[in-house]
Amino acid sequence: MTSKKLIVIGGGAAGFFCAMNAARLNPLLKVMIVEKSGNVLQKVKVSGGGRCNVTHACFDIDEMAKCYPRGERFVRKAFHQFFTTDTIEWFEGRGVALKTEDDGRMFPQSNNSQTIIDCLVKEMHDYKVELQLYHSVEKIEPIENGFNVSFKNGEMIHSDFVMIACGGFQKINQFEWLNNLDLKIETPVPSLFTFNYPKHPLNNLMGIAAPNASIKITGTKLSSEGPILITHWGLSGPAVLRLSAFAARDLEKLKYKFSVIVNWCAEFNEQSFVKQIHKQRKLFPAKKPSNGNFTGLAFRFWEFMLSESGIDDAKKWSDLTSISINKLAKNCCAYEMNAEGKTTFKEEFVSAGGIALSEIDANTMMSKKYPGLYFGGEILDVDGITGGYNFQHAWTSGFVAAKSIVKQSAE
Repeated sequence: MTSKKLIVIGGGAAGFFCAMNAARLNPLLKVMIVEKSGNVLQKVKVSGGGRCNVTHACFDIDEMAKCYPRGERFVRKAFHQFFTTDTIEWFEGRGVALKTEDDGRMFPQSNNSQTIIDCLVKEMHDYKVELQLYHSVEKIEPIENGFNVSFKNGEMIHSDFVMIACGGFQKINQFEWLNNLDLKIETPVPSLFTFNYPKHPLNNLMGIAAPNASIKITGTKLSSEGPILITHWGLSGPAVLRLSAFAARDLEKLKYKFSVIVNWCAEFNEQSFVKQIHKQRKLFPAKKPSNGNFTGLAFRFWEFMLSESGIDDAKKWSDLTSISINKLAKNCCAYEMNAEGKTTFKEEFVSAGGIALSEIDANTMMSKKYPGLYFGGEILDVDGITGGYNFQHAWTSGFVAAKSIVKQSAE
């Protein structure tokens, strides 16, 4: 019996996971990963500040699927074959224990992404997966018994199966090498980015976070809750990144000029905040507001809000006028800011867009037009919010593709 061949295009998380699992499940299958650069698993390396946010501790498929602004229904189907529990079990079965942090993110117990990389590379070697670096694909040509894969160096390799897992692209023209396949492609736009506020006085508080905040894009129903971090260029943190993902296409249309309303202490609204001030005035009339921070915000942040509201350090609670009280409530609970641009992180860039999901069978990751051609990871029009969701999609799509390829290879 002639052994069949699988070429995986892209040395990232989805590509590695497909290649290794396909080789493990069918030892007769010849598997090769081709990577256009000289490095593999680069996003794994830099993710989570170099710790690798492997997945998220969510064990309900419907709840997990809601964390994908694009691809919710698609991933829900795929998760029935390989979910977070399977990811944890897969890594732990290879000696890599994961830990869960308070916000649900899961990391290797070593706190080092190299642990994940070493595990994946060892698996690659154990199952004799071939790795070719500096191999940039120029064209994939479907033929009667598989595919001819042509490379920019002039080489051409025939393969029975092809898995495309080369990551997300930032521009539509980066998909040109797939033009001959006539696949529908959703135009890529950035997702998971921070909001820029050049020269805003709030930037002087860089490094300070509001742990329980909410943020809403004015004129829309789009909002998010969670920690917001002040940076030297604007706003970041989980709530901002999540909002940027769900609003990715809307904000691109606005050319990233938009306004937001921030509630820095989301346990209050303006009305309840005013009531709390009146309570402070009644209980502690001679006390200074600067020493009466009831918001949970950092002291420097509270000082900034008092200053923005025209309340100086000499004033006591009893000195506050209705105007200054209402202004403080608005600044703390409905602070309006006009964004001018965004900041993305090059190493961890995530895009909305890619191969349209209507082209792919979610149960196999195979192209509906070309049997034997598979897709996985960010090349698909699937993206998750921050917190390990994009890696979970990578593991899931890689495994589902591997399982289908192995089944096909045995036919």
